Amino acid sequence: MIVGNLVAGKRIAQACGRDVTQLEDNDQAPPYCMEAVELTQQFALPQFLYMQDVLQWRAQATPDHTLFLLLNAKGTVASSASCLQLHKRAERVAVALMEKGRLNTGDHVALVYPPGIDLIATFYGCLYAGCVPVTVRPPHPQNLATTLPTVKMIVEVSKSVCILTTQAIMKLLKSKEAMAAVDVKTWPTVLDTDDLPRKKPPQIYKPPTPEMLAYLDFSVSTTGILAGVKMSHAATSALCRSIKLQCELYPSRQIAICLDPYCGLGFALWCLCSVYSGHQSILVPPLELESNVSLWLGAVSHYKVRVTFCSYSVMEMCTKGLGSQTEALRMRNISLSCVRTCMVVAEERPRIALTQSFSKIFKDLGLSPRAVSTTFGCRVNVAICLQGTAGPDPTTVYVDMRALRHDRVRLVERGSPHSLPLMESGKILPGVKVIIANPETKGPLGDSHLGEIWVSSPHNATGYYTVYGEEALHADHFNTKLSFGDTQTVWARTGYLGFLRRTELTDASGERHDALYVVGSLDETLELRGMRYHPIDIETSVIRSHKSIAECAVFTWTNLLVVVVELEGSEQEALDLVPLVTSVVLEEHYLIVGVVVVVDPGVIPINSRGEKQRMHLRDGFLADQLDPIYVAYNM
Repeated sequence: MIVGNLVAGKRIAQACGRDVTQLEDNDQAPPYCMEAVELTQQFALPQFLYMQDVLQWRAQATPDHTLFLLLNAKGTVASSASCLQLHKRAERVAVALMEKGRLNTGDHVALVYPPGIDLIATFYGCLYAGCVPVTVRPPHPQNLATTLPTVKMIVEVSKSVCILTTQAIMKLLKSKEAMAAVDVKTWPTVLDTDDLPRKKPPQIYKPPTPEMLAYLDFSVSTTGILAGVKMSHAATSALCRSIKLQCELYPSRQIAICLDPYCGLGFALWCLCSVYSGHQSILVPPLELESNVSLWLGAVSHYKVRVTFCSYSVMEMCTKGLGSQTEALRMRNISLSCVRTCMVVAEERPRIALTQSFSKIFKDLGLSPRAVSTTFGCRVNVAICLQGTAGPDPTTVYVDMRALRHDRVRLVERGSPHSLPLMESGKILPGVKVIIANPETKGPLGDSHLGEIWVSSPHNATGYYTVYGEEALHADHFNTKLSFGDTQTVWARTGYLGFLRRTELTDASGERHDALYVVGSLDETLELRGMRYHPIDIETSVIRSHKSIAECAVFTWTNLLVVVVELEGSEQEALDLVPLVTSVVLEEHYLIVGVVVVVDPGVIPINSRGEKQRMHLRDGFLADQLDPIYVAYNM
């Protein structure tokens, strides 16, 4: 029963970020530049902006202001781009698309580039020509057999009529090795942008309405589904504005980004935000950390960066690779005392153990214990929560894991049996509204009740472009309404379970702060014995059971629970692990393990965001491709 804003006697679990309409956004122009102030009056910037207009405006207002610095493995600047350089390069890309590619407005173009400034310039080149860019991770030269088919699939599913890339990747796409992996004759037109005509386009495309498609964002979910979402010009601009307000980004700011730039928030931070807000982005490709693990933290220290973003894989590399080297780093004068916010970009429940060990290790280099937080976004909205620079620190609560299996939230004291710590995923962004709804009945739920997180915001994606792997997927994902209560607002369903809880803290506006806790993805949950289990909880118990277990992933096969563990140690220990794994899962989760598979380190597939690809692992197990050390069937 619902009365006012109460449901079943509790306050409805609804929260929102700051109201965007109340917040002035009059600082598009760099504050230190008088011509810019005059230009602001000349080009009166509307509240809504097309990204291509913003870049042209910056190229005129502050032509020499550097927007991007790309670092190489040595930590030196490999390339940089000022507002004018980026604009000029984008113009040349637009000419190549029109003249060499003979493309029409609205055509889709795949951008296959390593992380760098070329990727950014070609993105704006597409907007200048009126084409729709699709960013695609390039194939790995040493691993074409598995990485090239994904590139091919995205190019085909996105209906790209042209591929823009570098000469080196162009050769790779058409090489002998590529022929073994895909049909190379069916690639669309491939243009390399290494040597572009020095020409200006006759005019720069102006979309007739802000609702037109700006770009497509493709990614593979952890359940192995390739889905592309549509981002309109209005949503793109609203996303940048929301991040700008939350992180207080201005032209005089520098932020460091160590993320992959191909989808989600990583793409937005890498390609969009600097152009919109004018701040300088120091770009650190995560791949470079493999040859120099201290690259990201060294850059943060060298440039005295206050705001930085990374992924869980990057944080894990730093924790494992630099854990014993803090003294050596201090001798090199690396200091992290400048960092106010270090945000881990994630589409999952915050990994408290990892963020805490990272904070603990780098405390010796001056990292504030309050600095590390996580963000939350998903396919329907890439940025729902983000800690930003103002507001209270993220809170942690402890919930009863047994109640969680029955979709209930029961708050308990720290250290009590079966307690599970959950950390808030940053603050809800300006302009974003969140409500917790029952995924079956679609009714609103009360404060501290577990349900599906629904989101309404100007930067929601407008829908799936295509979903490859499950065609009938979620027609109502992007526009659904509550079955009772406020039945007018249009919400997007995130597919994640979580709850909202009103805290005693006050936020920047002086109101009591509502914290959002993400529990896990609905698609990933395991339904066993009539209860709902989150794989991460079982995996955490298994990893804790023996020091030689480096990683673990679980999935169901028919109605059996399969536990895959990576063994870091001698193969003689493989037999010892089976009873340990079986008993810890039985004791802590009351589940009988059907199959235990012991494999070598690195077998469990991980995506670029550092998330386990459990469905790929399941496919590999069923196709007998895991090459296990030992398999035990507890039938």
